[in-house]
Amino acid sequence: MTTVAVFVRPPESGTVLRNCVDAGAVTAAEATDLYAAMARDVCAAVEASGAELLVNYRPVNADDPTAPEEDEDALEAVRDVVDDALADPGSARYEVQVGSSYSARVGNTVTHLLEREEVKSAAVVRPTAALLERRHVDSAAMKLRQSEVVLGPATDGKLSYAAFTEAVDFEDAFTPPEVETVTDRARDAGLDVDFVEMLPVAETAGGFATLISQIRARQRAELRVPPRTSAVLDELGLRADAVDDRLAVGRD
Repeated sequence: MTTVAVFVRPPESGTVLRNCVDAGAVTAAEATDLYAAMARDVCAAVEASGAELLVNYRPVNADDPTAPEEDEDALEAVRDVVDDALADPGSARYEVQVGSSYSARVGNTVTHLLEREEVKSAAVVRPTAALLERRHVDSAAMKLRQSEVVLGPATDGKLSYAAFTEAVDFEDAFTPPEVETVTDRARDAGLDVDFVEMLPVAETAGGFATLISQIRARQRAELRVPPRTSAVLDELGLRADAVDDRLAVGRD
């Protein structure tokens, strides 16, 4: 069984989807609702798969070096977001994120799971990869039988998903383009790498527009969409528009 860590932070206004807010795609308040919806959909997808769900929460005061690592307010805020989306809220584990950068936090989590808890495989997923489904998690688990590292490419050279049966050198491993950097680290360690389906992540305005476009297309085709994320997009009337040959977020 793979343990999948979803890296969630309390969805407070001004702290989530900052690139999308700065680009004018959404307001800070709208970003809060969207982030919470995406986190719910991703956690529900992991729970529905054959994986163990680990919610790695980001302390509210994470940028304060003098603050304690544990943050009960952050834990409660993240639980309030995630628990309602789960069929069995009691089955999810919650642990605080530790590390000064995303690379460090991923490295600490994966290394701890593989070496201290001795799980067979450990994965991390961004909560902004709202199109993640149980089939993606299960597909990655199958590929891990043959390859020590399985990656889910995303928009802007990022990774939506990264799974490991062996740790790599995680120092600055998520330097852009993440998909290449992590692959290089794995190959330098003599590990095999495989990939699962590419999914957009709403980490930038472009990635967010791509996510919206795919959700709208899937709605039109009457295919499955992430229900909570789609409901917020519908409520806000967000769509993807072509602006100067690039995708941008528009409104109805």
